[in-house]
Amino acid sequence: MNDRINPRLAGKCERLEQILAGLDSAVVAFSGGVDSSLLLAVAVKVLGSRVLAVTATSETYPEHERLEARALAGQLGARHREVVSEELAIPEFKDNPRNRCYYCKKELFAKLREIADREGLDHVLDGTNLDDRSDHRPGRQAAQELGVRSPLEEAGLTKDDIRELSRHLGLTSWDKPAFACLSSRFPYGTAITGERVSQVGRAEDGLRGLGFRVLRVRYHDSVARLELGAEEFALATGPLRDEVNRLVKEAGFVYVAIDLQGYRTGSMNETPGPA
Repeated sequence: MNDRINPRLAGKCERLEQILAGLDSAVVAFSGGVDSSLLLAVAVKVLGSRVLAVTATSETYPEHERLEARALAGQLGARHREVVSEELAIPEFKDNPRNRCYYCKKELFAKLREIADREGLDHVLDGTNLDDRSDHRPGRQAAQELGVRSPLEEAGLTKDDIRELSRHLGLTSWDKPAFACLSSRFPYGTAITGERVSQVGRAEDGLRGLGFRVLRVRYHDSVARLELGAEEFALATGPLRDEVNRLVKEAGFVYVAIDLQGYRTGSMNETPGPA
């Protein structure tokens, strides 16, 4: 760690390395996002071949995210594997209650635990960070039940810390926009089906094809509510308005609405829904 890094952040990074060094071996739940990429990078540095990155693939996980995760794992020199996650086969998940993520994470972490046991690896790790404590995260219960550890959180790393440290370490993921699985696009109580997930995915892919980076297409039956970053908002209401309208309607929506509040994480938690 050189002098250009904040001493406070340097201390957190050293703490993260100490935590990982005490684990001996691990499976890392690797989505290819900012958090899990930093976790994997430091785990590879500390544990080498004793760490295995596992990426879940499913209908709720877009193909471009899977390919990016595969490429990032290769760049980091990590052993990498993909496993099929079948959350849409879980009735409780498809019904989309407020604790929907519990059922998804329970299914995923159980599979990662099986892989860890089969490979003789001691721990399962995820990329939860300190800021996640302030959000509605029912998946944390599943992690606790299955003994999944969160080294980034244990080391006191916030999202801003993780981006700064990732940039310092030269990780290409440092400025990657936040991403959540496509099931997060549905209001609680709205059934999640493969067809609806595909519809949202097509709309978001179309917008990315126009150059949009910070976006969410929220599903409200015939209405697509677009949450956009500041730059994307200007494009969608200006020079690209007609293209945005066309692409989203071609994905299967009847109406296209833009949320004036813009993109924010966890917006579906702003309204009540089934328990």
